[in-house]
Amino acid sequence: MAVHEPDEPRQPGARRRDGGQIATTHRATFSVWSLLLLVPLLGTLFPMVYNKKSPEAFGIPFFYWYQMMWVPIGVVITILVYRATRGER
Repeated sequence: MAVHEPDEPRQPGARRRDGGQIATTHRATFSVWSLLLLVPLLGTLFPMVYNKKSPEAFGIPFFYWYQMMWVPIGVVITILVYRATRGER
């Protein structure tokens, strides 16, 4: 049984056998807005900053509520970045 090989490679920027450029329908772009997505990561990346019991909030140690605080912050930042960059696609 023969293996089917596609006529044109699928990699962006690849050349066809006849030397022409292949048109791509989707291209990854970088936006400065994407850097905001690093904020929640950096806020929780170093546990030595929040590895303590006090101050407590509603009886919950700082270690736990600090991490849980980043969940809604991350959601808001993700929505903000999405709305700011959706026209760039």
